[in-house]
Amino acid sequence: MRRFVPVALLLTIGVAAPRAQDALTADQRQADLIQLASTYAKNYAPYEWKRDVFGFDLYRLTPWLQRIHQSDDLDFHEALIEYLSSLHDTHASIFFPSPFSASLGFTVDIYDGKVLIDSVDRLLLPQAQYPFGVGDELVALDGEAVQSLIESFRRLAVNGGNPRSRDRVSAGRIVRRFQQNFPHASRVGDTAVASIRLASTSVLKNYVIPWAKTGIGIDSEGPLPNPRRGNGLIFRSTDLDRPGATPATGGKPALLHKPDFRVTDDTLPAYMDPIRPLLNSRVPETLTGILGYGNRSPIYTPPAGFVTRLGTQPSHFFFSGTYASNGVRIGLLRIPNEAPPSTAVALQQLNQEIAFFNSNTDVLVVDITRNTGGNLTTAEAFAQRLIPNTFRTVGFEFRATALEVFLFAQRLTLARNSGAPPEIIQNLQNNFNEVLRAYNEERGRTDPLPINALGSFELPPAAVAYTKPLLVLVDELTTSSADMLAAIFQDNHRGPLLGMRTNGAGGNNIQFNCTTFTEGTCSVTEGLMNRGVVISTPEFPPSPYIENIGVRPDIVVDYMTRSNLMTGGAPFVQAFTDAAVKLAQTPR
Repeated sequence: MRRFVPVALLLTIGVAAPRAQDALTADQRQADLIQLASTYAKNYAPYEWKRDVFGFDLYRLTPWLQRIHQSDDLDFHEALIEYLSSLHDTHASIFFPSPFSASLGFTVDIYDGKVLIDSVDRLLLPQAQYPFGVGDELVALDGEAVQSLIESFRRLAVNGGNPRSRDRVSAGRIVRRFQQNFPHASRVGDTAVASIRLASTSVLKNYVIPWAKTGIGIDSEGPLPNPRRGNGLIFRSTDLDRPGATPATGGKPALLHKPDFRVTDDTLPAYMDPIRPLLNSRVPETLTGILGYGNRSPIYTPPAGFVTRLGTQPSHFFFSGTYASNGVRIGLLRIPNEAPPSTAVALQQLNQEIAFFNSNTDVLVVDITRNTGGNLTTAEAFAQRLIPNTFRTVGFEFRATALEVFLFAQRLTLARNSGAPPEIIQNLQNNFNEVLRAYNEERGRTDPLPINALGSFELPPAAVAYTKPLLVLVDELTTSSADMLAAIFQDNHRGPLLGMRTNGAGGNNIQFNCTTFTEGTCSVTEGLMNRGVVISTPEFPPSPYIENIGVRPDIVVDYMTRSNLMTGGAPFVQAFTDAAVKLAQTPR
């Protein structure tokens, strides 16, 4: 059983718990580490890439076994997180079942290299008592410099595929912590001393701020029973022999439930059902502390004269509208993620918008910044409405296990039984043959395979597709399936990308219950995105991968400046407006 830190006053104020040593035994800690490592050894596709590029070999467990030998439970949780964080993979993570979080009532991010406040909850922090605000600099917390804290938190950071996103998430954790992926979050005190430099006076002042705590903090895992050698049944409980008897728990539901990370695309044919688990490529936006991540509305304020079309009703998946500049009619379409509640409904909305944009704009700006990803086939469906000709999609190199062989075989069988066209049957047969070939190799990984219902790298445009110039906005939080979407646009020369290098979360991610004693849920990259073209960058060897490399913008513009923060992104909006006008006025 788990030991919990009780929380009073409707779960708003946490109560500290004593530090618990060795609730898990050394054998139990070792078993969980080996189980986690085995899960990755069996399923993790980018193993060789991480070993060769970052010098981290997940098979080498000796230093980790030494580290956990005397760990308490929270330190052990932290070691497991750091083990996966060493892969520098946004999709490689482990979460523990805890609802506890703590916040100081404001958020921070890195602008112009400084940790600046970018929102304040005035219900928690009244202006009269806490006269700091957006644009002021957080210099230290409890006497420790923010750069030191970022360095410390970086080893546990999610969004690890990109150094900028890794540091930004680490900065956000200074003031907002979730125990699911930050085990010692429950150890924060009742208050913190925030050292803040006010922009108006350049004076550095200290503020004592209460931690707002919610949920139940987990103190330790145990004690828990350990399997041991024996000869079977030791005794029989007479109480449980009675008809209708139930265990002492009374059949009460479990307090905590593991989340279901699967994303569904309700436009797919039924024969795709077996491989639906392989179609997920996303990150949880709620655990980063970054403003606007996965939000429908853009992080910037639309320009003067902007007429909003979508984004005013809860049923709208997209944000969209139009404005004019220098006589050019500009459309704006924000895609917050590729995980709509219904892909079918989202595509209906997109079809209507594309038809409108074709008739009423000269250029379209597509915003996939701060996009948390989602369903890979949904991303391809979006691309089919933004590219007016047949295009090549991104492939996946799958780590071939028995499960993949079974899933691809089942898909092929269902497609045959459903009467799918012969060309699709042949494509799916080829896909299955490649998975089977790789399965028969040690640590086999397939050649790049398409993930869509056609089983093809070549995808046709939708009946309604945008035909005019396109400009795509990207940043280091263009993540997962949005990484893939950016690559599709760039590789098919659809239009320039403006912003910063994308996250580099270049794979799908499958969820496993991967540690028995600590009840961890881990995310594993089973398929590695392959663009089909070799990309050369200063930081990495020439490669066709998106993982870590990201997709590089054609026009570099950084939103993360104080000027953008203080003006609702006015310089950024002007930059992409100027680029859109130039694109529309360039002869085709």
